[in-house]
Amino acid sequence: MSDVVVVGSGPNGLAAAVTLARAGLSVTVLEGQSTVGGGVRTLPLVSDRVAEAEGLLRDVCAAVPAAAPTSPFFAEFDLAARGVELIVPEISYAQPLDDGRAGLAYRDLARTAERLGVDGQRWRRLLGPLAAHPHEVAAIALSDKRSVPAGNPLQLARAGAAFGASTALMGGSWGDGYWRTEEARSLIAGVSAHTISALPSLAAAGTASYLGALAHGPSGWPLVRGGIGAITRALVADLEAHGGQVITDHPVRTPSDLPPARVHLLNTHARVAADLLAEPYRSRLSALPLGGGVCKLDYVLSGPVPWADPEVRRAGTVHVGGTVAQMRAAENEVVAGRHADRPMVLVSDPAQFDDSRLGASGLRPVWAYAHVPNGSTRDVRPAVDAQLERFAPGFRDLVVDCVVTPASAMSEHNAAYPGGDIAGGLISMWRMVARPGPAIDPYAVAPGVYLCSQSAPPGPGVHGMAGLHAARRVLRQEFGIRTLPSLAPRT
Repeated sequence: MSDVVVVGSGPNGLAAAVTLARAGLSVTVLEGQSTVGGGVRTLPLVSDRVAEAEGLLRDVCAAVPAAAPTSPFFAEFDLAARGVELIVPEISYAQPLDDGRAGLAYRDLARTAERLGVDGQRWRRLLGPLAAHPHEVAAIALSDKRSVPAGNPLQLARAGAAFGASTALMGGSWGDGYWRTEEARSLIAGVSAHTISALPSLAAAGTASYLGALAHGPSGWPLVRGGIGAITRALVADLEAHGGQVITDHPVRTPSDLPPARVHLLNTHARVAADLLAEPYRSRLSALPLGGGVCKLDYVLSGPVPWADPEVRRAGTVHVGGTVAQMRAAENEVVAGRHADRPMVLVSDPAQFDDSRLGASGLRPVWAYAHVPNGSTRDVRPAVDAQLERFAPGFRDLVVDCVVTPASAMSEHNAAYPGGDIAGGLISMWRMVARPGPAIDPYAVAPGVYLCSQSAPPGPGVHGMAGLHAARRVLRQEFGIRTLPSLAPRT
């Protein structure tokens, strides 16, 4: 019998497993799919028109791990020392507009401000203090929302004050008057839309503050050479080096699917985890509302996306939604359970920065998420094609094929995404704290059972911190170990 069984091999589950194995515990990770990684996997991209021999790869879920470089877990784990190469685009994200203009968030704050013209100084005032303290901002954003983050108290206080001020300003329509240009407004709204929630809101503004700080930090919003699955391989290698194991093709749908262990950690959506528990614990987890859904589109193109503004090609992430008013209308339609005629779409063209992502004949994968109502069965490719053609004339002429995964089918690839909810539950200011519900300890969800997924603080992202927070509590409360093990690579 293992000391610990972890259900789900996404980054949070593996972060917990690595931490516990390094503390000397026997750890088994169960994965329902045939491949490890959950939302952090890179697999062959094959379709009726694209043969496996082309050698294309697709990132199954996450593609741009913006949170990883400043995550306290990954900072100590040290991905670079383990052979994981992060590629940092000069432009973290872009927001194309209808008349060929675009808002561009360069990693260089000064260059961003210069491009924004009359809004440049305002951008500096709002995001400059955050960008000056990316690690402190990350420590606050990725905390367990129950304790003071580790770090220099003065620097944390400065970062916290800047975080609060920017969130308050951007959290309502009153913030619109702060800006003079559509480029600046749309840059903020595009980042806010990562929450797949009503806009504007304090939760969306907090997300924009956090991700905005990272965008102008030393690591920007990076891509991973060869695909994001390299992060998973590094985590699994460390786990196995410390005696842990991962068992694939082992779905856990009922309590009878769980092997005995002193402790079980569940790295899955709270709604899915609820099915493994008895009352009253089941009802407590089931109470977490589902978030919006995504329809995943894996395009295969014969050339780079032909953005109307050529500078957009240099952005690792592109937010396709148009103006602030158009993005708000689209996101609010999704929240109301309706499909937007012009959906919000996130796009990344990794081959623009990583030649290894090009196929044998020069074809390239383009990753896209479209925001849709949870559980949507609709293939929204026609609407997404139209959005991309709108800002990249000639896009349709380059499309060789597209593999579409509707929101309703996302859980077939990752059980933690019911209805296409990739955020682990509704994103609101309350639910970022009371996640999965109001509790002093949000991780201990039943005797001997801990939640370590995006449904627990700090919420969504490739950061591993829900796993680390849960593992810390398991070590202390179940095994009497009060000191976390080192996560640094062996020398």
